Amino acid sequence: MRRRDVLRTGAAAGIAGLAGCVVPGDDDDDAEFTESFEDGLGNWETGAAIGPEVDITEFEWEVGVSDAQAATGDQSLRVWNEGDYDDGVTWAVHPVSVERGRAYEVEVEGQFWSESESFNTIRHAVMRLAPEPPEVEEDFPQPGVNTSEHGVTPYGGLREPLWLADGWHEYEFEWTTPELSTDALYLAVGTAVIWEADATHYVDDLSVSIEPR
Repeated sequence: MRRRDVLRTGAAAGIAGLAGCVVPGDDDDDAEFTESFEDGLGNWETGAAIGPEVDITEFEWEVGVSDAQAATGDQSLRVWNEGDYDDGVTWAVHPVSVERGRAYEVEVEGQFWSESESFNTIRHAVMRLAPEPPEVEEDFPQPGVNTSEHGVTPYGGLREPLWLADGWHEYEFEWTTPELSTDALYLAVGTAVIWEADATHYVDDLSVSIEPR
């Protein structure tokens, strides 16, 4: 959990090692990464960003593991951020091993929890899989974008409204990667502030399916 973090917009997020990630090569070169946060944050790193008119140290946010809600098992990722600035994004990011020099068809799924259904768009769910971790809000897709329909793109992801249902709601995207020049992709999940209100959400039951193309 981190609050008033010193990570500033444009600074690179530190990433731990690749423990727990599956490297494509077994089972006919298919691989899958899954996470339900039963063992805590593990190798997940947390971060946040906000527009240049606000110092990141003034933007309050928290990311950690909680037993308050769970789609699978007993725990999930809790994401809280303030809404005072009507701006900002908060995330957790984890490396997923891949094989350099190959291209993949990827499917990513995850469950996000909202307190209730609302006609107001209070937060966006953000998900991103890319050769590098996010640093700024613009690293995530634009509102309403889901890369499932876009073919080969530099990164995969979505940015779609939360509060669509009371409780858990599934979000998913597909990504056709170019030939990769890295040994890891970085899965980031979190929330982006839309409405001027503090809000808590939970993320659980994440999966990344990777198939060479």
